[in-house]
Amino acid sequence: MSSTVSAQLRLQAHTRAEGRCEYCQTPEELTVTTFEVDHIVPLSAGGATVSDNLCLACPACNRHKATRRSVPDPETDQSVPLYHPRQQEWSVHFAWSEDTTQIVGLTPTGRATVEALQMNRPRMVRLRSLWMKMGCHPTRLG
Repeated sequence: MSSTVSAQLRLQAHTRAEGRCEYCQTPEELTVTTFEVDHIVPLSAGGATVSDNLCLACPACNRHKATRRSVPDPETDQSVPLYHPRQQEWSVHFAWSEDTTQIVGLTPTGRATVEALQMNRPRMVRLRSLWMKMGCHPTRLG
């Protein structure tokens, strides 16, 4: 199958994700960048360019994920799969910190994904704090 993501598949991924990164939940409308369509299972690992293997990702999450499918859980050092947006529910693996500036991993997959994708990098935490003050944090968007 082709590695090119068609306009139709791009639109489908964007619509399904409601314009948010399916990993860190950042809304594209609050950034100055265009989000990307990620192959959840990378092409290099046999992933296909089909709807069930595609998700909307901010450039930072997509770059940090790269072609990895599993990474060590920072608590146990055991290799665990990264979060799979088509097969898993975000709220099972992640939650917002009390002040909503950080994403907390609730499971080994959640912890490993937060760490590997650097979801709580300092600039992102500062942005989330600003979004909260402005009333446009991802937790407040419909």
